Amino acid sequence: MESFLAFEWAQVTRFLHTLFGITWIGLLYYFNFVGGGYVKDATPDAKKDYLQKHQPNALWYFRWAAAFTFLTGIYLLYWVSQVPLAYNVGISLGATMATIMFLNVWLIIWPNQKKVIAGTLDAPEAAGKALLASRTNTLLSFPMLYFMIYSAHINTGNDHLINVDGSFGPGWYSLSLWIGAVIILIIELNAIFGKMRKMIESVKAVIHSGLILTLLFGLLVYFY
Repeated sequence: MESFLAFEWAQVTRFLHTLFGITWIGLLYYFNFVGGGYVKDATPDAKKDYLQKHQPNALWYFRWAAAFTFLTGIYLLYWVSQVPLAYNVGISLGATMATIMFLNVWLIIWPNQKKVIAGTLDAPEAAGKALLASRTNTLLSFPMLYFMIYSAHINTGNDHLINVDGSFGPGWYSLSLWIGAVIILIIELNAIFGKMRKMIESVKAVIHSGLILTLLFGLLVYFY
């Protein structure tokens, strides 16, 4: 009975994780693919109205959807770790990217967007920092979604995808885990200390770069 209740609770949590995740990533894509273009081309009055009336409400849903996606994801990671051969390197890399994206929302995007909305003296600089972190999240969202969906629902029987040495953990001996972690770290360091690169400076560029990064991560995990 106890195991049955645990399984059912895990399914409820998985549903909530998916619901919050769709809300979070959907708003991320809206901000980057639609809203940003409108603000760029809007008149000063229209831009001010957008920032004052639209942005606070949209960002409320955005940041809390990110928070609850992260919290439900933590529980699911614990639950999956109890299932033999269910926890794999793909989930580890996907969860790492999702965690960084969550931190970007609360520690970079939201604090800087508050300055933009308030119209502080450093609002232009804050807008640039928020945009860089937001584009970084968009870039990471492609491989993150691939890993979380693929790892949870597709089992090819390939040892690189399902093996974690028969014990709890993300596969510490897997070369793909460490190479993937380094790639993620480099991308995030640019979001914090770097600048807007050509690979993410436009909507088309970030979509193409996201797809290429997904392919790179997929091949990395499959072969290493």
